[in-house]
Amino acid sequence: MKQYDFVVIGSGIAGLTFALKAAKHGSVAVITKRKGADSNTAWAQGGVACVTSDEDSFELHVRDTMEAGAGLCDEQVVRTVVTEGPARIRELVELGLQFDEREIAGHREPDLGREGGHSKRRVLHVQDVTGAEIERTLLRELARSPRVELLENHMAVDLITSGKLGFATEDRCLGVYVLDEVSTEVETIRTDRLVLATGGCGKVYLYTTNPHIATGDGVAMAWRAGATIANMEFIQFHPTCLFHAEARSFLISEAVRGEGGILRNERGEDFMAEYHPQGSLAPRDIVARAIDAEIKRSGARCVYLDITHRSEEFLRERFPHIYETCRRFGFDMAKQPIPVVPAAHYQCGGIRTDVNGTTTMPGLYAIGEVASTGLHGANRLASNSLLEGLVVAHRLAELLARQPLPPREFVLPEWEPGDVQNVDELVVIYHNWDEIRRIMWDYVGIVRTDKRLQRASARLRNLQREIREFYWNFKITVDLLELRNLATVAALIVDSALSRKESRGLHYTLDYPEAEDRHFRRDTLLSRK
Repeated sequence: MKQYDFVVIGSGIAGLTFALKAAKHGSVAVITKRKGADSNTAWAQGGVACVTSDEDSFELHVRDTMEAGAGLCDEQVVRTVVTEGPARIRELVELGLQFDEREIAGHREPDLGREGGHSKRRVLHVQDVTGAEIERTLLRELARSPRVELLENHMAVDLITSGKLGFATEDRCLGVYVLDEVSTEVETIRTDRLVLATGGCGKVYLYTTNPHIATGDGVAMAWRAGATIANMEFIQFHPTCLFHAEARSFLISEAVRGEGGILRNERGEDFMAEYHPQGSLAPRDIVARAIDAEIKRSGARCVYLDITHRSEEFLRERFPHIYETCRRFGFDMAKQPIPVVPAAHYQCGGIRTDVNGTTTMPGLYAIGEVASTGLHGANRLASNSLLEGLVVAHRLAELLARQPLPPREFVLPEWEPGDVQNVDELVVIYHNWDEIRRIMWDYVGIVRTDKRLQRASARLRNLQREIREFYWNFKITVDLLELRNLATVAALIVDSALSRKESRGLHYTLDYPEAEDRHFRRDTLLSRK
């Protein structure tokens, strides 16, 4: 049995930030199922929303966040994240991260971008690869810390709790079982402070901007352990994913619209003007629904993002990664509009926590996209996610640093594999994976109905029974674990969506097309207890 003072599952901005700060107070293990750099953070193009300009203010950022969240944001959480953001950004800069700047009147200032729902330019960025640069900076710093062990190619299987072990104590998290993907053995890891920072669940949908790792592992494990899950009906669909058979996961950053990009239909019309006063820079839920409606109305396969009025020189400098990727797939964004469609992007619900990352289960914490702090409400304001990861990770590290390390009085049992055999037909796993994602895309997408959700629920229940039988009879693999987690998270999304009898933010249903006070509920809470 391995023991650490702190265990972090996930290696994105939240997990790495916490690990670096916690290492000042004890031993830390960072567990990641692929390489350290494989995270949602590394795919983030746009940047970090933060008040740094004299033309901006905390009040404006709070207002924009609250308006995007459609009445479900926790205002105190919003104010905390917004006002503490600048200090966390300064820490990143001190670690060596260099955000883009521009020269004005002989001095250098941040080159701030603007994205949908923002009333001011406030998005700090490194060209269009901000997340990758943040990830690189944090991993470089992590490698210098002798008190942090990075366990790559290790996938968490399940949380270990006192309740599961039958201890006559308060039910709390005591550690985690972890699959070593190289040895294929399951290790037992003991800690009194386990932090889930596993990111989102975009791969539960057929089309997503997320990397392959985003299979909802943290939410699924927390649910099985008995922690409360909140607001999983709110899945954000990014309006502009490149429409190409070989580029189904490539995001066209909202910053392109922030620099003047216009969404047009197949006739070249600026259709967003009919849907919202902010046009192509409306909040994401509105833009995604508008594109969905436009595609269904016209029968077209996509819409187009037009930024051909900007020079090739500007586009190459501001969006080098997007420009070259589009060129590789046959599109010159300086000369022709980019074909785009919505795709699943961000999980606004998750494990219920406070602004410090504390969950409903003692010993278990959650930070980043996997957590539902109350910041995003019913719809995330663009580029608030990286800021939340920084702020909440810092607050959790500060909170735990003030608490004495509890005695390690528990010795945990080793993993019992049981009488299992090797997986004989991987096609079963791949078929179920594909079926879940198609069910979610067809029935639990941008526009929903009770009938579609009920169909999804019935089919997912059958799949869960089949997957459960497969799980207990065969030796576990990464593919099987991810499938199990996907099925769990899909069911949580459907159950949450069925229980909200109104349309609000990212949850839009034709049966209840308006946000109604009569059906208003701040949080959709699910728990096995």
